[in-house]
Amino acid sequence: MWFKREKIKNRRLHRNHVLDVKLRSDQVRANRVRLGTISFIVVFGTFFGLYLLWRVGEATLNAFVYDNADFAIQQIDVATDGKIAPEQLRRWTGVKPGANLIALDLAAVKRNLELVSVIDSVSVERVLPRTLKIRVTERDPIAQVNVPRADATGGISVSVFQLDADGVVITPLDPRVCTVPLAQMNPQLPVIGGLNYFQLQAGRRIELPQVQAALRLVAAFDKSPMAGLVDLQRVDVSAPGVIVATTGQGTEITFGLENLEQQLARWQQIYNLGLQSQKSIASADLAVANNVPVRWMTAGLAPVVTPKVAKPLKSRRKNV
Repeated sequence: MWFKREKIKNRRLHRNHVLDVKLRSDQVRANRVRLGTISFIVVFGTFFGLYLLWRVGEATLNAFVYDNADFAIQQIDVATDGKIAPEQLRRWTGVKPGANLIALDLAAVKRNLELVSVIDSVSVERVLPRTLKIRVTERDPIAQVNVPRADATGGISVSVFQLDADGVVITPLDPRVCTVPLAQMNPQLPVIGGLNYFQLQAGRRIELPQVQAALRLVAAFDKSPMAGLVDLQRVDVSAPGVIVATTGQGTEITFGLENLEQQLARWQQIYNLGLQSQKSIASADLAVANNVPVRWMTAGLAPVVTPKVAKPLKSRRKNV
């Protein structure tokens, strides 16, 4: 009997220990649930508070800034150093009358204008409370390219492009959007020959060495004494390593791609030598360093030089 009682007592002690372990586990689990709930409430409350603060701030900005009639654009102050009409520039900006000056995307306005190939650079700024200030620098074309292409009717039409001194392709402006008469718009531009239509993308720079050399020649020719003696009409860039210039007097001069100023000086020397002999240059190859090949013609057969019309000076116009 004594052994039986002892065994029963031990079982009771074991049961109490099991209950104690279960009680501790329940407490730990409850503590974890409570901590998780508190953490969730804190995190949710923080995010909700930040969201509420953001919405309140947004509503405040809309009420006092973006929807505020005091910042509605009433004036677009446009100035350009070229010939584009101010109203055309305003249309190209895409800015609607009464748009909010603070909410306006200045980068988009700048991009809209710079997509026009004749525009070189643009600056846009806000002048509070109601003025948008725009300053435009236009590209100055020094040569043109005439490219024949098939039109929709099956015929052949000529597409005209222009090039500035850097070789950027320009789509000629419609005279209706310009502030100068058609007769004064880039008169007597030399023609660059030897290019095809696919090489000409408006706003892109032509990297072809012959084209770059041809443009340097045009710029250097205008500053040289030869500009008053002959009329540079065309520069062909189709041959590799050289460019061939044709004058209005029927002279063909072949140039190398480098040291164009020196070659122009040699051209003048040969021209003066021909005057002494009462002859005119029919052709000369200045790409040859020594013993320049020259073909002469009788001076009386050469056409008379037509004086070049001076380009109008670029003046900054400010229009409000």
